[in-house]
Amino acid sequence: MARGRFLTGTIASGILGAALVVLASSPGFAEDPPKLTLAGSATFATDYMFRSISNTKNDPAVQPEFDVTYGMFFFTLWGSNTSFGKNVEIDYYGGITPKWGDITFTIAGNAYTYPGGDDIDYFELHTAAAYAKGPWSLAVHNYWSPDNFQTFGNSDAIEGDVGYNFTGKLFGFFTPSVSGAVGFQSYDKIASDYTYWNVGLTLGFMKNWSADIRYYDTTYDQDQCFINTGNSRTACDARVVGAIKATF
Repeated sequence: MARGRFLTGTIASGILGAALVVLASSPGFAEDPPKLTLAGSATFATDYMFRSISNTKNDPAVQPEFDVTYGMFFFTLWGSNTSFGKNVEIDYYGGITPKWGDITFTIAGNAYTYPGGDDIDYFELHTAAAYAKGPWSLAVHNYWSPDNFQTFGNSDAIEGDVGYNFTGKLFGFFTPSVSGAVGFQSYDKIASDYTYWNVGLTLGFMKNWSADIRYYDTTYDQDQCFINTGNSRTACDARVVGAIKATF
């Protein structure tokens, strides 16, 4: 999989370089004073999917989120039940989102933590470029970790996303959109590289609510899945997951 790892590294470098160029050429806050924004959400899902692998041994998950933004800066606190550690995950995301026209870049650090459990906390550098205009959105993401789960060594994931928002309302009530993603995850040791994907329908309703139904799958067989998760042979199997989300 050396070619795949070279590709992910090349794309990551390109995204990071472009984002830094845009950041350096940004006019700064003097012309566009930033505003502090607080937001949050709560999600109930029939499974906790992370790159199309269940992190709850196929069980439901409750996932609160709190977001703070100030101009191009952001910080997110996110939590969920999980099958790892003491069954609790708390993640911290922070970074910048400089913009160039209809393209938004992201340079962020993601810290995944599992309080009270084994020493498996790890860090990822997230870089991304997202284009949104009209009903369409396109994005490419890269996630790099120097020591994934403190087990798999250097890891890299490259992911492409596409979404489409329909105009009008379904049954005069729902605001529909469709989206999908495909990605390639590589590891330095122990776990095999794999490809993952998802596609789904999201229905917005009552202003702050949404319902999502989504199909997930990977190229892992059950033996490879057990090595990756350490506790499940079926967490990488194809499945349909439903979720309800409220924002505030």
